[in-house]
Amino acid sequence: MSTNENSLLVITAHPDDESILCGGLLASCSAHGVTVNLLCLTQGEHGQGTGDIAVCRQAELKAASDILGVSSTTLLNHEDGMLPWIDPAIICADITKALDHYCPDVVITFDEDGMYGHPDHIAVHHCTTKVINVHPEQAPALYYGTTPPRAMRALTDYVAKQFTAKDHASASPTDILGISDPDAWGHAAPQPTFIFQADDFSRQKLLALRCHKSQLSDSALSYVPEAAASLLLGTEYYRQAPIGRQGRTFIELTNPSSS
Repeated sequence: MSTNENSLLVITAHPDDESILCGGLLASCSAHGVTVNLLCLTQGEHGQGTGDIAVCRQAELKAASDILGVSSTTLLNHEDGMLPWIDPAIICADITKALDHYCPDVVITFDEDGMYGHPDHIAVHHCTTKVINVHPEQAPALYYGTTPPRAMRALTDYVAKQFTAKDHASASPTDILGISDPDAWGHAAPQPTFIFQADDFSRQKLLALRCHKSQLSDSALSYVPEAAASLLLGTEYYRQAPIGRQGRTFIELTNPSSS
């Protein structure tokens, strides 16, 4: 991966998306001198937790971003859960503003499956695609990210074995960031063009996920040991969009798993 002044913009819907979607890649890029920026369209105020959830999740996002090496975070206040019903022109304008401000070489957002079919994620996918497709200047490369099929099932199975070995009285958790069915993650994942193996950066990904404490109530993620981070969270799927700048980019150049 190049150490020149490359820049990356991640476009997500909620705090914690950045960590679960592409945390390993972000940590790797930052370590290799890439400027990493984040646009998050909602404050996740309808997520788990009590009290002022938006304020809590803003602080959690700041902590996670620091661990992943994110240089700048823009957190907007569109209503959580309502992105498909907001005028797409408004969301597209926000994305265009971020592109004009950061001038990234590469943009990463959700693939069309929304990781597990989340409507907000899918809305961000469509709006980002539309903006890149009509961007008046030289458009950046666009990558869609998702969860590898059965990755979260493997994670919850691992946690279940840990529970059995330690003779826990309660059932092992299957919740992943508020999603109770681990098989929902990646079940419709498109074929990737680039598979990133986070390796040593998987630990940073796990630590970033742990920053989102409000979303980890009775979560299997809370029981993943750091030693197993690479095994359970280290594989990330990406697909380069047929629009925007084409050809391999800096995020792929030294990764042996790129196809």
